[in-house]
Amino acid sequence: MKSTRCLLQLQRLRLLGQSGRSCVQFGALLQSASTSQPSVLQNKVLRHFHSSTSCGKNRSVPATFVNEDKKKEDKSLATYDDLFERVAKEIKTKATFNKVIDVFNKKDIRRRGHVEFIYAALKKMPEFGVEGDIAVYNKLLDVFPKEVFVPKNYIQRMFNHYPRQQECGVQVLEQMENYGIMPNIETKVLLIQIFGEKSHPIRKFQRIMYWFPKFKNINPFPVPKQLPEDPVDMARFSLSRIAGDLDAKVTVYQLPCTDVTESGEEITLPHIVGIQSPNQMEMLAKHNPNKPVFVEGPFPLWLRKTCVHYYILRADPTPPEEKKEEPYDPERCLDFPLQLDLDLDRDLSEEETFDVEDLEDGPVFAMCMTSKGDQATLNQWISGIQENNPILGEVPTLFRLDVGSQLLQGVADTESNHSNQSHDETQGQEPQPGEEAEVIVDKQPRRSQGMKQ
Repeated sequence: MKSTRCLLQLQRLRLLGQSGRSCVQFGALLQSASTSQPSVLQNKVLRHFHSSTSCGKNRSVPATFVNEDKKKEDKSLATYDDLFERVAKEIKTKATFNKVIDVFNKKDIRRRGHVEFIYAALKKMPEFGVEGDIAVYNKLLDVFPKEVFVPKNYIQRMFNHYPRQQECGVQVLEQMENYGIMPNIETKVLLIQIFGEKSHPIRKFQRIMYWFPKFKNINPFPVPKQLPEDPVDMARFSLSRIAGDLDAKVTVYQLPCTDVTESGEEITLPHIVGIQSPNQMEMLAKHNPNKPVFVEGPFPLWLRKTCVHYYILRADPTPPEEKKEEPYDPERCLDFPLQLDLDLDRDLSEEETFDVEDLEDGPVFAMCMTSKGDQATLNQWISGIQENNPILGEVPTLFRLDVGSQLLQGVADTESNHSNQSHDETQGQEPQPGEEAEVIVDKQPRRSQGMKQ
């Protein structure tokens, strides 16, 4: 009777989901209580012994298995980055980049880890200077195993067969698109061999081949791929590009050279290149001599990956009461008339006025580029402009140079407060025509800085 009672208690505990330790204790009691048939009862107890599901859920997971997949991925990417650094220790060129790809291809015939290697190679391409070479992109696509990721039926094609590899192939094409690289026939053949004709990389290839020829020559003022290396030639090209007037004349006021002083010290003189159009000279001749002109800058100009800076000579906007309307000359431009007199019938519901907010800015009289934007260098530029614009000898010239980008970070607050006080003091003084021009640092945003360059 006692053994039967223990069996009933064991079944009740199994239904209630108690822990395995309690079952073992009752099993030991059952074995001690049974004297006639111990082996049979022991086999029955062992046969009906089950552990609870809650026991497995409460077990703690070791810390080594947390984020193990992420650590493996980071480790693989770091390994391939180290591969690029080991192979290209001294110099990073196209030959060394191709050598790294050949080393990976010969390492394993199955190309294990090719996705991580391609992602690492895409990040390293700008360092090796091969981000604009179509042959390198084709060599990188050749790393994929051939005819492995091609779907065999419409079900595989519908469920995005091998999505990780297809995303990697699309990423290669997107980087080509970002750098303006046109794919060729070899690229298409490689994509068909790797992913098949009905895949996401092939669709991306088709979109690029459709849109790139349409936008290839849409820019009427294209920037050459190889920019001039000489700073004087670079300044000529940049000023001619932003002048907006074909009649503007570029003048080189000073070439870069090295001069030796009487004490034997070598001084490097910067280059000074300026540009001015006949219309700007005419506006400067009509400027009021009692109002100052300002030298402002530097303003950035990006040409592909090269950033150059330029300075402008400008004046404040003319007040409305001093404006004079000049008569319109119909023969000034015959191809593009500056005024249209159209007598159109309007309906009563149509409005003749438009809400247009006009923002007037001061005229720009000249521009220049120099490698050293201090007051002494810009004074030489103003002296060179004065030969063709004698009115500058009567007009006071103020310098508003943005020196904030040239200062070191972490300047003390006392120095900044002192500069603010000196700025307020200099703003309160009005320059006289016979006095020397003062450098005024404008820390407030100006309207000319908000213009789109």
